[in-house]
Amino acid sequence: MSATEIDFYKLLEVSRDADGDTIKRAYRKLAMRWHPDKNPGDAEAEARFKAISVAYDCLKDPQKRAAYDRYGHDAFTNGMGGGGGGSGGPHADFGDLGDIFETIFGSAFGGGGRSRPRRGADLRYDMEVGLEDAFTGRTTTIEVEVAAHCDTCAGSGAAPGTGRQRCGTCHGHGKVRAQQGLFVIERPCPACLGRGEVLEKACPDCRGEGRVDKVQRLDVEIPPGVDNGTRIRLAGRGEAGPGGAPAGDLYIFIHVRAHPVFSREGTSLFTRMPISFTTAALGGSVDIPGIDGETHTIEIPPGIQSGKQLRKRGAGMPVLQGRGRGDLVVEVMVETPTRLTARQRELLCEFRELETGEECPESRGFFDRLKDAFSG
Repeated sequence: MSATEIDFYKLLEVSRDADGDTIKRAYRKLAMRWHPDKNPGDAEAEARFKAISVAYDCLKDPQKRAAYDRYGHDAFTNGMGGGGGGSGGPHADFGDLGDIFETIFGSAFGGGGRSRPRRGADLRYDMEVGLEDAFTGRTTTIEVEVAAHCDTCAGSGAAPGTGRQRCGTCHGHGKVRAQQGLFVIERPCPACLGRGEVLEKACPDCRGEGRVDKVQRLDVEIPPGVDNGTRIRLAGRGEAGPGGAPAGDLYIFIHVRAHPVFSREGTSLFTRMPISFTTAALGGSVDIPGIDGETHTIEIPPGIQSGKQLRKRGAGMPVLQGRGRGDLVVEVMVETPTRLTARQRELLCEFRELETGEECPESRGFFDRLKDAFSG
């Protein structure tokens, strides 16, 4: 019995002489029972819910019901209007019952065709690179074990000199039918997995799978500017599909190792640079090596304090697949001397005697605020 031959009265579990109230109560009961919200993930429940909705839409209308009682489903097809019910009927409102079940079960009622071989799975490879490699970019070779097309059968799964023949279980349709109560459901054939064909003789190397495990050596181009999480796609280098189906893709995920000197945020590089307290007081310049191998001169303004950041434009990381570079940000750390000669100590003592408090306004401000707080 096809989907469009299912009797509306049987769907609603009422007799043909049931009155309108009885039909309404039966519909509400069944709708509550088969509603998708109460049966999440149950395709058959969803199909039943839609089917009883179509049936109720017809039987609740006296004109549509009269036409259905006289002509059945033909009352709403082949141009028959259903006794003044218009050119629509339940088919115009809800679509053909066969379409409803085909939507739920995937060509379940005689439609559709053989299933296509599925594409191979995508694969992931995690690669660790240094910050220098992330700056310059480079080409590297990796080894990946994947399911690749069998060389013996060229991925077909058939032994050399043999091929495929029509499946005897589904007779080449790729699907088999099963009766479940009022419903006829088609599923992929278990013998040929929906292909409609079976191997005459399986390949001895891949046992009919069409693929074998291999170690592939691949060259990977790492572009300048990659960062943690950068993804590089190698099309068609993933797992081969069964039966000669196309291969998936291989995705290279980049992880940049921590650097002993520089840290990174986007295209900006950060580092901490210690300077002497005399350089901090008098100012000057300091040369530091950059990630690019060049020497960068950092100008120190007089009176700089610890924690102050100085920026060198264009000395950071390159923009990935773009132009330009980020900045190098240097955080100054004023270092207090721990070893003094006698002469250095003497000079510092003389300097302390000459201090007026104006030399370090932050210190003076702090003690003034402290004094005011306690005196208040």
